[in-house]
Amino acid sequence: MTAIEMNNISKQYGKSRAVENFNLSIDKAQICGLIGPNGAGKTTIMKIIAGIMFQSGGELRLFESDKLDEQRNRMSFMIEAPIIDNGLIAYDNLAYIRYLRGYPSVKRIDEVLDIVGLTNAGKKKARNFSLGMKQRLGIGMALLAKPEVLVLDEPVNGLDPEGIVEVRYLLKRLAEEQDVTILISSHFLSELSELCTDYAIINHGRLIESFTSEELAAKCRSRICLKTTDINQTAALLEDKLSLINFKVMNGEEIHIFEQLDRIEAISKAVYDSGILITKLCTEGQNLEEYYLGKVGDSNE
Repeated sequence: MTAIEMNNISKQYGKSRAVENFNLSIDKAQICGLIGPNGAGKTTIMKIIAGIMFQSGGELRLFESDKLDEQRNRMSFMIEAPIIDNGLIAYDNLAYIRYLRGYPSVKRIDEVLDIVGLTNAGKKKARNFSLGMKQRLGIGMALLAKPEVLVLDEPVNGLDPEGIVEVRYLLKRLAEEQDVTILISSHFLSELSELCTDYAIINHGRLIESFTSEELAAKCRSRICLKTTDINQTAALLEDKLSLINFKVMNGEEIHIFEQLDRIEAISKAVYDSGILITKLCTEGQNLEEYYLGKVGDSNE
């Protein structure tokens, strides 16, 4: 089942477009990382999904339905910052959410406090919480009603490294064990790379690229990049002389070699001895952050 589907979504403020012809599809139990610089349109996308604002054009469907208000009851949101009553303790903030959402079991409050590590917050009022504690409480408020979809805007902001890892494992468990669908934005791209099953890069309100974690691994894995004056002859030489099989000819112009990465000197010598001129020979590899920066840089040219 498709949990969230956005087709050609646009949002216009006067003559300025915050989002333009944006497309996104997230299936059940996927964790999709929405990546982009400040002002790219990430929060606007999330607010449209939440019904906080309405799109200027395009179609939004939730759980394959256009009855959006009804379907949003199956979802929870934490956008921009948790909406916390600073005069209440953590337990009472969650009790208020339980009342608003009509969740039947009062025991769920203690369960959530334990999940987000606020069991020992006691009678400390939220105004005295650290930023990290407020983020934990916000995540707990989103989790209380056991939603089928979570939309989280910068949920690990203010958390220490241990807290970030705990949130990662929590979200993974929700997706893997309870089939919860998650749309998450974060500036911690290294953390998203450990968490997400899918990614969408947005800049200037436009979708730059979307891909799965498997596709990202294929794009970013380490390789030897080889260009010569005769690509076809070089490919044959790699197979016949060096017994290499795990390589790919890219657009007939460059060879990417994904095995024996420590044999770059042997590859160079074999190509040179054959009389073929090498025009490029190096090792390359990217992580999510480097790949993202390359894409955003391309879109800003």
